[in-house]
Amino acid sequence: MNDNKLINLVNISKSFGDTMVLDELNLYIRENEFLTLLGPSGCGKTTTLRIIGGFEIPDKGQVIFEGMNITKLPPNERHLNTVFQKYALFNHMTIAENIAFGLKIKKKSKAYIKDKITYALKLVNLDGYENRMPDSLSGGQQQRIAIARAIVNEPKVLLLDEPLGALDLKLRQDMQYELIRLKNELGITFIYVTHDQEEALTMSDTIVVMNQGYIQQIGTPEDIYNEPKNAFVADFIGDSNIISSTMVEDKLVNILGVNFPCVDVGFGKNKPVDVVIRPEDIDLVRPEEGILAGRVTSLLFKGVHYEMEVMAGGREWLVHSTDLCAVGSEVGIKVNPYDIQIMHKPESEDEQAVELEV
Repeated sequence: MNDNKLINLVNISKSFGDTMVLDELNLYIRENEFLTLLGPSGCGKTTTLRIIGGFEIPDKGQVIFEGMNITKLPPNERHLNTVFQKYALFNHMTIAENIAFGLKIKKKSKAYIKDKITYALKLVNLDGYENRMPDSLSGGQQQRIAIARAIVNEPKVLLLDEPLGALDLKLRQDMQYELIRLKNELGITFIYVTHDQEEALTMSDTIVVMNQGYIQQIGTPEDIYNEPKNAFVADFIGDSNIISSTMVEDKLVNILGVNFPCVDVGFGKNKPVDVVIRPEDIDLVRPEEGILAGRVTSLLFKGVHYEMEVMAGGREWLVHSTDLCAVGSEVGIKVNPYDIQIMHKPESEDEQAVELEV
């Protein structure tokens, strides 16, 4: 991936009244990167996007774009375009007029605008829709027009604020593939805000997990899913079994009173830790073959797998498997050492967030 830092957020802080939304946030975005800001409501992701776009001015810190300080530059003077969850199309204008809106403001020629409309509609697979009105289009089509309108302005960066949130599941999935294709074809940097973990994992080159105005972890989708830095990230990204445990020594962790081999080192001896085990990484075997013995207490069919709860060691374990174990079955729990993720146990959530701020 290109290591050129296109945008650099330096020590960004922002409060609304007495509420601190961002606290000394530092983040850079590379050219031609699909970066997703992911987190629960109120974590600061949309405020971060709005500061990049110029819709909010930070109380402290700088927004550096291509080496220039643009912190106080208005949105229309930045080489950025934003696509919001509400498509914000002009209902009294045709699709062509909607797409041409920004170009007319820039006083581009009629021939240039006509070429750009044709190009943009082709890019979002809506050729021939020039004379349609927005209210005659489906939600997915309207969102693609909103993206086309942004693209014709040739932004260096496209900001997307939960743009698929109003669509149904099938349309959302279709649009995810559409956005990946557009990013690859256009060479534009995408900065995407969502609280949907699946969207983030599907589309991103880089995911920034946020909570309480702090960055909890930055990494590839694989890193974030397989190597979460703390219990918040593990719990927020996918389903997890998160268990308070004790690191006996290097490569050995005591989970619920039973020693499990693992691969982690450097946590010390007899130290409290958090352990993350993904439900798909648990093998259900015969009771005598498992490290822990238990009993299946619930079963759901999820299409691609069965979701089971197993009572073992005094707690419920969530298990995903393509093999069916009926409710009431006696089973053993077995986990590959590589699938046991060890994390430092912070004394408080605030300490955890501050410690992991980037």
